[in-house]
Amino acid sequence: MSAYTPDTSDRKAALARARGYPYDIPNRSYHWHGAQLSGFDPEKTAGRTPVLAVGSNQSPEQLTRKFGHLDDWEIPVQRCALTGFDVVYSAHIARYGSVPAMLQTALGTTATLFVNWLDETQLAAMHETELNNGNYHYGRLDDVAVALEGGSTLTSVHGYFSRRGHVTHDGDGVALASVPAKNRNRPARDCDYMLTQVQQRIDPKHDLDEFILRLIEDAGFRQDVIAALMYDAEPFAASYTIVEG
Repeated sequence: MSAYTPDTSDRKAALARARGYPYDIPNRSYHWHGAQLSGFDPEKTAGRTPVLAVGSNQSPEQLTRKFGHLDDWEIPVQRCALTGFDVVYSAHIARYGSVPAMLQTALGTTATLFVNWLDETQLAAMHETELNNGNYHYGRLDDVAVALEGGSTLTSVHGYFSRRGHVTHDGDGVALASVPAKNRNRPARDCDYMLTQVQQRIDPKHDLDEFILRLIEDAGFRQDVIAALMYDAEPFAASYTIVEG
């Protein structure tokens, strides 16, 4: 891998975005409307597709980053609990420098997540942000119990499932510390920790900040890092139906 000098125009903002993943996640259901938040109304989910959010799509900040320019958009975002699964770091790097999330099986663990209720236009737009780089399949997970805040349960839910597998560190996956879970059987760490581990594995001689900035600015280098992470990655262990991607 050749030497590289990043030219990221706003280093501080770029590093904060990479390290801050998956951003602030509320502790209750909410309604996102053009970057404004209000109380969740279950009646507004009618006719929409429930799409499990396991990483930054749980966060109003990320929804605003993706869709905040669309003032008329409204997205109900409902908190839920999913048993038998946890959220771990996927073996890829986002174009903005983070190590993103993926769902993974976890016997006895119950993860607290969210469901984005999307209409057809919103779902197509979400696909644009999730499927373009070959990191995820969009699919349907059946025979599960998604306990929604408010009392109802889904037995089937759509979501984005990693095609890369999870990063292996000390022989197992690493859970996202910012995603609450009961009876978690893996270590939980923040994204800054995970980026440090990737940097130490791939490029230990250089500064972490410069490593992150190079991930952002140099697509070829980013792909090389992804290939290295995938070498010993563990695939998503549950069966699901691929719908797209």
